[in-house]
Amino acid sequence: MVAKIKSGKSLIGALNYNEQKVAKGMAKFIAANRYGQDMEKLTFYDKLFRLTDLAERNDRTKTNTVHISLNFSTDEKLADERLIAIANDYMKGIGFGGQPYLVYRHNDAGHPHIHIVSTNIKVDGKRISLHYLGKNESEETRKSIEVNYGLLRAEDQKSQKPGLADHISPVVYGKAETKKSITDILNAVLRTYKYTSVGELNAVLQIYNLQADRGAKDSEMYRRSGLMYWIIDKQGKKIGVPLKASCIYGKPTLKNLERMFRLNEQLRKPYKQELIETLNQVMATPHSLSSFRNALAKKDIELVLRQNEEGRIYGITFIDHKNKTVFNGSDLGKAYSANQLSSAFHGEQTGERKDHRHADYQQQSNVTSNDELLNVLFGQEQEDLAALNKFKRKRKGQRI
Repeated sequence: MVAKIKSGKSLIGALNYNEQKVAKGMAKFIAANRYGQDMEKLTFYDKLFRLTDLAERNDRTKTNTVHISLNFSTDEKLADERLIAIANDYMKGIGFGGQPYLVYRHNDAGHPHIHIVSTNIKVDGKRISLHYLGKNESEETRKSIEVNYGLLRAEDQKSQKPGLADHISPVVYGKAETKKSITDILNAVLRTYKYTSVGELNAVLQIYNLQADRGAKDSEMYRRSGLMYWIIDKQGKKIGVPLKASCIYGKPTLKNLERMFRLNEQLRKPYKQELIETLNQVMATPHSLSSFRNALAKKDIELVLRQNEEGRIYGITFIDHKNKTVFNGSDLGKAYSANQLSSAFHGEQTGERKDHRHADYQQQSNVTSNDELLNVLFGQEQEDLAALNKFKRKRKGQRI
């Protein structure tokens, strides 16, 4: 069992998220604790006012919303009654047994899972501390429930691909609700990987067929620091209708991401030298492009290349799935830059399949193999490269 706890400031937002799932047939309301009446008779406002009544008893505490998900293995078949019992034991274990809470069973993913909505404000107006709740009480309770109910341990549950975020699969347009799919992927990637730019974030997101998009440099969205998220196909082409970052649960806007960029800059530092040493070990042997990629993959490192239309590599990014870090080659040192590494490759530099990414920048990016996980290119960097080449040609013409 995997437990995830989110805290926030909007009880109506958390409740509405689950109620909309119910309305769409993607979830089922299965239990209500401490509500004083039959759950079948509860209206939306009955559910909401019970929680907001408590929240209003402490106007100093702004973070008054607790939204929990309990996730189970796809091999586990759990009836509603069993899920309710697990939810009750879990809430009691983390100190919320006396709180009102609502339990929803969701059926919009490949694995069984439930959502629980509650508030951390008690009847007397005192708040339940959320500090280290997930690390301490939740972990202890989770392990106890796994034993008592014979559930698969969280440590034994593996994602579909080694190194990727647990329980998350690449989104396929039309096979699942767009907003749900995008939200799940963002929740998993944003909290686990350490990236310091939109480009580095996209290197991971595009593994899941998702792309963060600021728009063209001359667009109003770019000037206003807007951000949208697109589902993309295997060739990197945008599909369907994008979602504004501000409309997604957790609000992964550019402003909020930039705060994470600054934090991740420090968080990834301890893993930089380990990545360099691993690269040195691999580079000690001459490689072609594909053998270099394969050698890194065996060490849980993913290689992402950027190329111009002539096939010349001008950018390189490494995703360390083991330590959940993302580094551009140039950030690791000159020896790992695109120019240095591309000169070390032997063969396989031409005649390979091209995938088109970031059509909004009207630039082409060449994926260096048929590996679908290497389609990560940045239109902004391509524009910068084009501008630099134009400037050089102009200067050369002036010298003649």
